[in-house]
Amino acid sequence: MLILDCDGVMFDSKEANIAYYNHILAELGLPPMDEEEVEFIHSSTAEEGVSYLLERRGFRDVERYRKVREGLDYLPFIRLMRPEPHLRELLQGVPPGVRKAISTNRTYTIGHVLEHFGLKDHFDYVVSALDVSNPKPHPEPLLKVLGHFGCAPREALFVGDTERDSRASQRAGVPFVAYKNRDLEADYYIEDLLDVLEVIRSRRP
Repeated sequence: MLILDCDGVMFDSKEANIAYYNHILAELGLPPMDEEEVEFIHSSTAEEGVSYLLERRGFRDVERYRKVREGLDYLPFIRLMRPEPHLRELLQGVPPGVRKAISTNRTYTIGHVLEHFGLKDHFDYVVSALDVSNPKPHPEPLLKVLGHFGCAPREALFVGDTERDSRASQRAGVPFVAYKNRDLEADYYIEDLLDVLEVIRSRRP
């Protein structure tokens, strides 16, 4: 089984995320994010990200924030996302019989993302932060995927790019493939998504 993270693995979504959160901050009359904040929101859930940003600015008008969030159309930000090189080739090249799933800390937006890029039919199962009580780095999202297919941890691979991904993988007992990040603790390191196919082949009997 192959499990992919979304942001930073399937898509370069940094520009989209910066635009999204800075738009919310601007609507609330607050200053834009700094580099440290950009790094935090990259791997957090939306609620974690917003809470972190608002707390750092001492903003406590929850009702005003909710009105801004409810009136926000995410589609313009999805258009700023860019599929990582060779994503489609990877999905098309996965050997028959290998299930494909997503484990992401995104919430309701993951469905819109897959629909917009025509990728919905490439995956057998998707677990978002809305589908679990504890998002990554907790192992629950990965364990949910494994349980859905009755798959043992060592029979799966999880491709991620952040410390949260690495920790979730370790805690779930799933071999971890670090994408474009050699600072992480991982079983495999890749710079190109097509290298995932070689990892899969090396593990098959």
